Amino acid sequence: MAHLVQQPLVMECTGWDSYRLLDSGAGRKWEAFGPYSFIRPEPQALWQPRAPEWPAAGEFIPGSDEDGGGRWQFSEHLPEDGWPLAWDDVRFTAKPTPFRHLQFFPDMAPVWEWMRQCASPRDGGDLGQPAPTPPEAPASAGAHDFLNLFGYTGLGSLALSRHGKVTHVDASKKSVAQARENAALSGMEDRPIRWLVDDAAKFTAREVRRGRRYGGIILDPPKFGRGPDGEVWRLEEHLPGLIADCAKLLDADSRFLFLTVYAVRMSSLAIAGLLQEALAHLPGQIEHGDLAVREEGEASRLLPTAIFARWSNPG
Repeated sequence: MAHLVQQPLVMECTGWDSYRLLDSGAGRKWEAFGPYSFIRPEPQALWQPRAPEWPAAGEFIPGSDEDGGGRWQFSEHLPEDGWPLAWDDVRFTAKPTPFRHLQFFPDMAPVWEWMRQCASPRDGGDLGQPAPTPPEAPASAGAHDFLNLFGYTGLGSLALSRHGKVTHVDASKKSVAQARENAALSGMEDRPIRWLVDDAAKFTAREVRRGRRYGGIILDPPKFGRGPDGEVWRLEEHLPGLIADCAKLLDADSRFLFLTVYAVRMSSLAIAGLLQEALAHLPGQIEHGDLAVREEGEASRLLPTAIFARWSNPG
């Protein structure tokens, strides 16, 4: 039975060449995405900024509601098609979106590293670029098949593709197209990745009926969303059922499950308890806590961005 570690953890993003948190405070954050800096809303930045001014290429002005509305105001011209950035061997394009993001989530960097560690062969080797599974392979996927639900623009899928086959699922045709472009930019277009435009809950339920197994699952569900055929997703209502189905896709040979939750009034202990219930049939341990980004410079502060719960099975 998976053991729940009650003490919370912090998974800290310290920034890298393509991304830095320059400052934060008064409900906003100032970030550098390669050569351009931006100001975005951040309700958890309750303190005061350290820098007196934040020169930026653009600022996202939030709407009056709590559902993520708003618009960008730009002070300089940006490349129409975005600009290239990188994390380790993953290359991708950054560009402001109507949803205040820049086509990736930098606070996920420590998650990508953790997944790679979990996915590495237990003998310490590296699978490199694995060949696709032959057609006669059984439905049980094995320890080196991975599932990325709500996969967005594919950085997590590309990071995992070093270690095995990846099934990438997102309801947005545009996001999946961008993920494929990021794969080409990374020189990973020949890696064994299935790019699927599908509803995450419906796809997972079908995989359960097929008797599939995965070595690891990552899911980053929104608070609210719609599937490609208008399916409605509400996190508090639909997450328990999705996690129950994900648990059926894992077995004692599986390595990990990672769940992130943004923008909800919920404790990480609550989603850890959900995993503990769903994964009671498996060994390993369940941990939980905050994702956070550290400001650069002296006396830097940690800015929390999301809560997470994760299951790992070192074997």
